[in-house]
Amino acid sequence: MAGGAPVPDRAAHHHGVTSQVTSMPQASPLNETLLRSLTPSVLAALVRRGADFAAAEDAVQDALVEAVRGWPADPPRDAKGWLITVAWRRFLDATRADTARRRREDLVGEEPAPGPTSSSDDTLQLYFLCAHPSLSPSSAVALTLRAVGGLTTRQIAQAYLVPEATMAQRISRAKRTVAGVRFDRPGDVATVLRVLYLVFNEGYSGDVDLAAEAIRLTRQLAAAIDHPEVAGLLALMLLHHARRAGRTAPDGSLVPLAEQDRSRWDTGAIAEGVAILQAALARDRLGEFQAQAAIAALHADALTVEETDWVQIVEWYDELVRLTDSPVVRLNRAVAVGEADGPRAGLAALAALDSSATSSSREHTVPRRAAVAAYLHERDGDLATAARLYAEAARQAANLAERDYLTRRAARVNARLSP
Repeated sequence: MAGGAPVPDRAAHHHGVTSQVTSMPQASPLNETLLRSLTPSVLAALVRRGADFAAAEDAVQDALVEAVRGWPADPPRDAKGWLITVAWRRFLDATRADTARRRREDLVGEEPAPGPTSSSDDTLQLYFLCAHPSLSPSSAVALTLRAVGGLTTRQIAQAYLVPEATMAQRISRAKRTVAGVRFDRPGDVATVLRVLYLVFNEGYSGDVDLAAEAIRLTRQLAAAIDHPEVAGLLALMLLHHARRAGRTAPDGSLVPLAEQDRSRWDTGAIAEGVAILQAALARDRLGEFQAQAAIAALHADALTVEETDWVQIVEWYDELVRLTDSPVVRLNRAVAVGEADGPRAGLAALAALDSSATSSSREHTVPRRAAVAAYLHERDGDLATAARLYAEAARQAANLAERDYLTRRAARVNARLSP
């Protein structure tokens, strides 16, 4: 988050096009958008009627295939009602055909009469179901993309750079885990937000733009629930995503925040993010996503890196430390302190983090810690230490682009050390 950090702007950087609803025959763009928006509420309606999650999801996929085939020639008046009716029929057909599933026999009865569907939206409950605490973070993300986002297993596998069979097994296990969960308890908004933020930060691969998908899903969540932290996350995503065009050079290499061409930032997304954030902060229920968004807004508000209000950024990091006491937040705070009060003050903040951190949290932050320390030592004139730490950070980098960037920094500092 901090603009002076020696690593590139770490918010998710993506490119690509919006994915298809599923691996079905091509729909028109209008139908695709409509189907994607209706999928979660249709799935949730079946689960509420008594279908288990896995069977309901299969039935909804069958209904989507039929919709893509039939709607261009004969569009229904009530698209959601049509999908629910057809999906429920598919579920009942599958239930009748599978006599081994005795526990579903009570559900095989007279089909609900056609007619207008309820205006209630169960999408919010579907978010909670996909972010169930019994699921691992990776499974929760995959299930959310599949059930709420409407992405295919292949698209999710491509985004995560794993074989389709591996992702299919992961999603299947997740479905079995939540199969018996009912919509009778309040969901945990914080867990849903963490899952959506994981989606946003996963990066781009294949034909799925996960940042855009996360923003779309968060907008959907914000429309379903009035919660300041949901608004805070949406603002944070928009503010980070606004810098997307400036994050890479023409050769594809990463550009750190301090060196980005700010004229390439999306001012419309920045204005929207700031407006959403201001409305959330006015409710005086501060949470970590609102605080992170405030830091991103301060970066976005500066026309040049020299105009960045580092003093206020440090104050927001202090709020984040109070809210989370995260070693990653303390690490970013050390960078901000270094910018506000000088590199030695930043190194002192880094030393304080080291002394207070447990061995496990130190291990968790080692890659970025080395990069932050290298940057602060370079600013303080200790080039030998900076070069060594840049090289160490490059070896520990999480991806190739970051490794290349840190390697170039190490080479540049080493060149300054040469006679």
